[in-house]
Amino acid sequence: MFDDDLEPRKKPGGQKKNLEPLSIEELHTYISDLKSEIERAESEIKRKVAVRDVASSFFKN
Repeated sequence: MFDDDLEPRKKPGGQKKNLEPLSIEELHTYISDLKSEIERAESEIKRKVAVRDVASSFFKN
């Protein structure tokens, strides 16, 4: 079992953050943080695809 399997998964489309009280600077920071998180998620996808491909090629032989 993998450690990430132990973490509870968040449901997609959960509660949206209330942007109304945020200043323009806070909104820019929020967007920057979201972009960083997207990059982190995309890197994890690439890593998992690579692992899956290696495992798949191992079991094909």
